[in-house]
Amino acid sequence: MHPSIQLPAWRVLIIEDDPLVQLGIEQALADHPQVSVLDTVDDGYLAVEAAITHKPDLILMDIGLPGIDGIETTRQVKAKLPDTKVIMLTSHMAETEVLAAFSSGADAYCIKGGSIDGLLSAIAAVGQGGVYLDAKVAHIALQSFQQSARLNETDAPPVSDLSEREQEVLVLLVEGLSNPEIAKRLFISTNTVKAHMRGLMSKLAANDRVQVAVKALRAGLV
Repeated sequence: MHPSIQLPAWRVLIIEDDPLVQLGIEQALADHPQVSVLDTVDDGYLAVEAAITHKPDLILMDIGLPGIDGIETTRQVKAKLPDTKVIMLTSHMAETEVLAAFSSGADAYCIKGGSIDGLLSAIAAVGQGGVYLDAKVAHIALQSFQQSARLNETDAPPVSDLSEREQEVLVLLVEGLSNPEIAKRLFISTNTVKAHMRGLMSKLAANDRVQVAVKALRAGLV
């Protein structure tokens, strides 16, 4: 068990075409009885149908699926169930796929083959309204985003536009911390964190926390 990681009481749908990976996820979640697995599906088209039927709180989504891929599946699910959270759980680490996943509505991006704690941390972060980017993905994406920012600097908001505190909040947001965790780390109130988050969304022209994280990485702000 992983007692230090507190997971939400969520109903989960697993979308994965590898039976061994399916089993591994189910076994990892079995240590957390508050999390219930509704179903496992191995096809993109069937995944959309299963999501509509079950209306899960969370979907763990692979990208490389038969039928339609996980990115398009996520887009279709989010169009019908915008409150359902989606964590991409995949071996794909290309920048184009990471950006496409978040553009489709994914709430987190987790790489297969890492520790179980990584997946559990992603679920916990999303459960508290946070954003989770696997360290491998964040590193790869950051390099690419910085290159893009240098090629098109007019699209990048000036670093000077962000206050020192906003910059601190931004760094912790990209690390996957929730508002309460950021407040604890910076010794400020949760309401203050929310105010800084609104400021970041305004300055980065973002609609939500995920967009803030992606745009900040693209602009090389963290």
